[in-house]
Amino acid sequence: MPSQDPNPRDIATDDGRDAPLDVVLIGGGVMSATLASLLRSLEPTWRIEIHERRDGVAQESSNPWNNAGTGHAALCELNYTPQRPDGSIDITKAVTINEQFELSRELWHHLAGQGRLPAGTEFVSTTPHMTFVRGEEGVDYLRRRFEALRAHPLFSDLEFSTDPDQIARWAPLLMTDRDPAEPIAATRAAGGTDVDFGALTRAMVQDAVDHGATLHLESEVTRLRQRRDGTWRLTVRDRRWNGRRRARTVDARFVFIGAGGGALGLLQKSGIPEAKGYGGFPISGQFLRTTNPAVVREHHAKVYGRAEIGAPPMSVPHLDTRVVEGQTALMFGPYAGWSMKFLKHGSWLDLVRSIRPGNLVPMLSVGLRNLDLLRYLIGEVTASSQDRFRTLRQFMPTARPGDWELITAGQRVQVIKKVRGGGVLEFGTELVTSADGTIAGLLGASPGASTAVATMVDLLERCFADRVEAWRPALREMMPSLGGGTWDESFELDRLVDEAVTADHSA
Repeated sequence: MPSQDPNPRDIATDDGRDAPLDVVLIGGGVMSATLASLLRSLEPTWRIEIHERRDGVAQESSNPWNNAGTGHAALCELNYTPQRPDGSIDITKAVTINEQFELSRELWHHLAGQGRLPAGTEFVSTTPHMTFVRGEEGVDYLRRRFEALRAHPLFSDLEFSTDPDQIARWAPLLMTDRDPAEPIAATRAAGGTDVDFGALTRAMVQDAVDHGATLHLESEVTRLRQRRDGTWRLTVRDRRWNGRRRARTVDARFVFIGAGGGALGLLQKSGIPEAKGYGGFPISGQFLRTTNPAVVREHHAKVYGRAEIGAPPMSVPHLDTRVVEGQTALMFGPYAGWSMKFLKHGSWLDLVRSIRPGNLVPMLSVGLRNLDLLRYLIGEVTASSQDRFRTLRQFMPTARPGDWELITAGQRVQVIKKVRGGGVLEFGTELVTSADGTIAGLLGASPGASTAVATMVDLLERCFADRVEAWRPALREMMPSLGGGTWDESFELDRLVDEAVTADHSA
């Protein structure tokens, strides 16, 4: 990854200023990286800068140990298939998320084919996605979910079983020493993926830099305001230990705020009316992780369970195979927590600073309407290490404390959105764009990284309406499904998956 430009252009006075940059991307995560890759393909002459407050990209939510790396395709996540009041299963959200993840796969495949992303398993590997439930009610729900999904072409390969021997063949650690009288069921999608979003982000940013973008590390945007000509003036602080003391300013025609939990504050500072009324509810998390080879080689899957009543979707328990920088580990969690920080490396004052007259009522009403969530978070914060390990043993009865370590996951800021009568807590992502299309910011969490490409295509359509029709042929070349192409044959990640690793796991 290239270092920060040691001599960034000093644009500190109004006299003799260079023309505004075409695009400034705030935040060095997967969202900014994805938008940079798209724009470099669509407008190779545009002047683009990326500003990241840390000393490297992908160090917050895009860091592989700060997320589950599931490659969310709704193959195993029960919160994407809610049960309707009549008992039927709604698969609408699951289908949408699966299509959005396939869009990401198509872009990655295209970039790899152009030599702009590395082949092999540097950032993606084949890992089956499973759902595992216990108890009669859970078994009945999973069977109905399977039947509803299996009828759709995108989920036609999904498998279902209540046979302990079959489930043991899929994931031995789930069944060893389990009570044979306990009702259980599982579904399996053999074509699931594990994605190292950190490696992917670094590769995409490197590609953007190689094609003319400029990356500034330890560079924090502290203020932004729109000028009379519609461009944006950004105040940038140099965070390097030996950096310049005076902040500099940068002008840009378009600004994207992809700063994770830091996006809300910057959107508020922008003053655009579209950002008014939004608030944030921070949720932290932890995982148990093992790299013990004797344990790791017995499990090759991402296995999701059911969330407790009142738990946020991001707290759905899962036992995951993770492949990070070529090394395989298992993670279990997440164990939810609460912090006033909006970023893992943020400030304890982040929540307080986000409160505005326009979002105070929505934030208070969300607290009153989500008492189950508050009770759940209190229980998680006060849980002992024995309590955490007891949850793991519900998935893996033979788990031993000595094999596992507790690690801190990334910080998530769930969206609080103003509605009539108060506010509502959203658990997805929210793209906020100005009416004139000159600024956009992304709020929220899961399934964010997995659907980054679809979100950025949406941004292009909303913020560059005067150009998107001219771009559409190129977009369809990169992502054929945008032009009505098929999903399941020509656009798989064959070039990206190292079959040797897959075969080794299957042996």
